[in-house]
Amino acid sequence: MDRFRALTAFAKVVETGSFARAADRLNVSVSAVSRQVAELESHLDARLLNRTTRRLSLTESGRVFYERCVQLLADLEEAEQSAHAGTVKPRGTLRLSCSVTFGERHIAPAIADLARRYPELQFDVDLSDRAVDLVEEGFDAAVRIGQIGSQNLVGRKVGMTRLVCCAAPAYLEARGLPRKPEDLATHACLTYEYATVRNVWPFRDREGRDRSVKIAGSIHANSGRFLEALAVEAAGIAYEPDFIVGPDIRAGRLTPLLRGFEPHASNIYVVYPSRRHLSGKVRAFTEFLAERFAHAEWALTEIANRSKS
Repeated sequence: MDRFRALTAFAKVVETGSFARAADRLNVSVSAVSRQVAELESHLDARLLNRTTRRLSLTESGRVFYERCVQLLADLEEAEQSAHAGTVKPRGTLRLSCSVTFGERHIAPAIADLARRYPELQFDVDLSDRAVDLVEEGFDAAVRIGQIGSQNLVGRKVGMTRLVCCAAPAYLEARGLPRKPEDLATHACLTYEYATVRNVWPFRDREGRDRSVKIAGSIHANSGRFLEALAVEAAGIAYEPDFIVGPDIRAGRLTPLLRGFEPHASNIYVVYPSRRHLSGKVRAFTEFLAERFAHAEWALTEIANRSKS
């Protein structure tokens, strides 16, 4: 038995959730992958996977072994990269998770540039607003905003974003301008499904005091872009990240409100499992984003300064 191939096959089966997808990723036959995993189980004298007609799952022994297996394969990859430091460019497939809107607006163009820089690097991107389990679902890394997630993850900061309260000039002309957070109680607020606390918008005054307020409105959605579009159409007041509403504010389609009451900025992270070393492909992606987002195109600092003056 070739133990390296068997370990690689087992890890890929766990990451992809099927023998067929693992075989496709490894560019070998399904029977070859099945045989390698069976030989590994025989060698260990332990069942690693529960197999049913519908799904695969790790046994308790399999889960423990998978964690060690992933670390071992990562150690080997790290050793190879260290031995060839400066000569080997990032390669292989980077399996990445990211939220839908940030992914479409900012990760997509970043990946396009990175792919041109490193032609041997491939990308498998899953856009979802849920927090995926990186290890269980076989992701190399994720881009997350605000919270890293599990304590078993490591996060490297690559940028920052802020929530911006804003509305269309036509809405403000019809309904008036809120001067303080509490004024929002009389306004039509566009509410977001995945807010940390539903129908509560967090604000903080210049003295650092919490001014969070309960808000309400007739339109609720699970998409920040959808709420942005509604705000542009003067349907209500939106409270969305600057990476969503920044272009509309710069173009004058939306007007920033309550600029002396913003909450603290949220960090943007690339996160990856703590039991894995930072592989060359994840490192290259992380450093590229940190460089790209150091002066983020969505930042509204100048507008904020003008509003406060």
